[in-house]
Amino acid sequence: MPRFYVPETLEIGLRLALPTALAHHVQVLRLQVGDVISLFHGDGGEYGASIIAIEKKQVSVEIKTFAPTEIELPYALTLAQALPESSKMDWIIEKAVELGVAGIQPLAAQRSVQKLSAERAEKRFTHWQGIIIAASEQCGRNRLARLAPLASVEQWLSQQDLHKRVLLSPRAETTLADWARHHPPQALTLMIGPEGGFSSQEEDLALAHGALAFGLGPRVLRTETAGLAALASLQAVWGG
Repeated sequence: MPRFYVPETLEIGLRLALPTALAHHVQVLRLQVGDVISLFHGDGGEYGASIIAIEKKQVSVEIKTFAPTEIELPYALTLAQALPESSKMDWIIEKAVELGVAGIQPLAAQRSVQKLSAERAEKRFTHWQGIIIAASEQCGRNRLARLAPLASVEQWLSQQDLHKRVLLSPRAETTLADWARHHPPQALTLMIGPEGGFSSQEEDLALAHGALAFGLGPRVLRTETAGLAALASLQAVWGG
């Protein structure tokens, strides 16, 4: 069943016109009046809606059912990803959402190749939010991962974080999987460096703010691989 995110409150019995982009998508899929689609608002559960009218640029639906379906991880994982080059961030966000992250924190690190001005950062934020929505539609999640504004490593580390921070470093002696085997499932924020990794200054600052340093094994992983490998590793140990 086609799934679509709708940025407005939904309830059984509601009749609404789908946003223009979704209406176009419905028409591209050649759906017809009477066909059923799935809608979600991003705050949990999904709604079954029947198409009641298709016009040139508008599609109207009526919400018929609600299912409290949840496939979220039982522990919140946040990915604090230092900006990589080019479009790698798009791929990282898409796959992290598929793997169940509850939040994504983009970081401007000292070694980040990509440098964003305030205006470009705002545009990228909107673009990344669209990727989160599309990935959620595809993988069946009914809650959207929270996307935080871009922050420097120093600025972000100075903020209070209720979740335990984990610094992924190839120099760490203990692996994340070994640590997870001896600790119960819990909320974590995973810090992933850019190409070339975090600088020594940034790593020292993270440790000074209480971050735990772990590795992912004997091989040095690319920035676009490390975070996803860490997410998969935790789920392999903790389930979910």
